[in-house]
Amino acid sequence: MKLIVGLGNPGKKYENTLHNIGFMVADRLASEYSVTFSESKKARGFAGKGKIGEEDVILAKPSAFMNNSGGPVAYLLGYYRIPASDLIVIHDDMDLEPGRIRISQGGSSAGHKGIESIIACVGTPDFVRVRVGIGKPPPGRETAVGYVLGSARADDSEKISKAVSTASGSVASMISDGVEKAMNKYNRRE
Repeated sequence: MKLIVGLGNPGKKYENTLHNIGFMVADRLASEYSVTFSESKKARGFAGKGKIGEEDVILAKPSAFMNNSGGPVAYLLGYYRIPASDLIVIHDDMDLEPGRIRISQGGSSAGHKGIESIIACVGTPDFVRVRVGIGKPPPGRETAVGYVLGSARADDSEKISKAVSTASGSVASMISDGVEKAMNKYNRRE
């Protein structure tokens, strides 16, 4: 069984922001694989069971704010007895151009507060990340926080939309073909 977690912030205010790209990918996966989310107060979020190919999966969206995602993720791993090595986390990444995705396994948080929280609460960095590029704000125009909590710029919105689809496909590929093959396939795309 795999735990697939899309990161974002709860509430209508943040619904279509760049920081919620993990939620967008989770919603796409739920739609493609007929997973229905239910609210769980104990897990502090929304989760649903399903299958991707032959693999049982738990798809989740924590309702804790991004910087506190670790608690809900740790709870779900413990509740379902899933090792961290079977955790896939989908999140935004300012260091990647809009629309690009990168799959990585382990390593540091690279400054992403949601990933920092998960590493701290789970006790290991050894899980898979699907990083979805959102780019950086134009120099001198806005802060990083203001940028990630805003919507995609008009010239990036189509790239971001395609990235949601590509990220969803990368998760399915990881589950059916393994992480290494998915990395080889998706990390080389231009």
